[in-house]
Amino acid sequence: MAELAAHAHAALQNRYALRVEAIFSFLQVIIAVVLILLVLMHSGKDAGLSGAFGVGSGQGPLGGGSMVERNLNRWTVFFAVLFVLNTIILLKEPWK
Repeated sequence: MAELAAHAHAALQNRYALRVEAIFSFLQVIIAVVLILLVLMHSGKDAGLSGAFGVGSGQGPLGGGSMVERNLNRWTVFFAVLFVLNTIILLKEPWK
């Protein structure tokens, strides 16, 4: 009887591990797609996102580009960090 209970417990743990891994794998794909789109929204040295929308030179009063460009940079860095963290989690597999 104890052997049957241990087998059932192992099966539940395996099912849990598969679900958690599937969730993190799905998140990895979503994060990768968003990160690719954010990087593609960046432009060369001259134009940037502000040039694509005709905002002007892209230089704000404090220099360094428009608010839209700075936010785009922040979102890109945020999703890049998420991508790296999710990759580490998937490699370490703490749920097993």
